[in-house]
Amino acid sequence: MRYVKAGDILPEELLLELQRYVDGAYLYVPRKQENRLSWGERTHSKAETARRNREIYRRYLEGQCPAALAGDYFLTEKTVRRIILEERKAREYRDKKE
Repeated sequence: MRYVKAGDILPEELLLELQRYVDGAYLYVPRKQENRLSWGERTHSKAETARRNREIYRRYLEGQCPAALAGDYFLTEKTVRRIILEERKAREYRDKKE
């Protein structure tokens, strides 16, 4: 997000009214609800993390230990174990639905 000078985009009467409340301060204006993006939508990091987690789980099922996976992915062993548990639950849920 970048800063925009209020004087460049707002009508003068609105700028004067805002100055009554926040004269010289930084003001964050939140996006409208319908314009908000969920985490990872813009950069695709959510999809990349999901792909990585599926790969970690696949490698775990193939016999790699959580400690080795943690080293390969630069994660803590606790994080790898959490990913394995979440992926196992997700797979069980999908299998149950089918």
